[in-house]
Amino acid sequence: MNYKITIQYEGTRYAGWQRQKSTPDTIQGIIESALYDITGEKTEVNGSGRTDAGAHALGQVANFKVSREYDDIMDRLNEALPSDIKIVECHTVHDRFHARLNAKSKTYIYKIDIGKKPDVFTRRTVNHFPYNVDTDKMKAAAEYMLGEKDFKAFCSNRRTKKSTVRTLYSIEIVQEGAEISFIYKGNGFLYNMVRIITGTLLEVGTGKFEPEYIADIIASKDRSKAGITMPPRGLTLVRVDY
Repeated sequence: MNYKITIQYEGTRYAGWQRQKSTPDTIQGIIESALYDITGEKTEVNGSGRTDAGAHALGQVANFKVSREYDDIMDRLNEALPSDIKIVECHTVHDRFHARLNAKSKTYIYKIDIGKKPDVFTRRTVNHFPYNVDTDKMKAAAEYMLGEKDFKAFCSNRRTKKSTVRTLYSIEIVQEGAEISFIYKGNGFLYNMVRIITGTLLEVGTGKFEPEYIADIIASKDRSKAGITMPPRGLTLVRVDY
């Protein structure tokens, strides 16, 4: 029986999505452990992608296979999981469904707070960036990133042998008071890509780069030409579409 689940988590205290031998504190590892306690079966939970240590999810999608159907598996999982991980949707799907391989697009949001002091209630999910930024310049810079591009300059894994070509369908930059949200929708994202793009846009916003320089960064395929890698705190996987 193949189950598809949608998961929310605040990733502050976790070492990311992917199971690791060095620590039990990963989202995948904790869900797999809970499933074993419920079913008595060792099963792999396949996520749509790996979120970074300290990053969050509103709509991470995963699938797992067990030998039989459980009417109450979502409730039992939520009882077993800690308070910062929650299954919000769970249903059976066809046997060939795979959360990562069948994903068509993903939406991420990166949030910053430009106030002098971080908001008390969002400080764990919004990154503090107490500088004046020009949102119009950042929006102009974002236009250079739309469409199918080679995003090698925006990837932390400089030795990757896989294709670094991705398609960004949209980038929205929305400010509400001191909080600015960068919303990205694309067919896939490289290691640290959202965090590096956000850092680069913020360097445009603070005047270090002009918007047109984005085209040069992309053409260079050189990580050192792009901006800083923003901390994981402000990053949330919003949804995965199939």
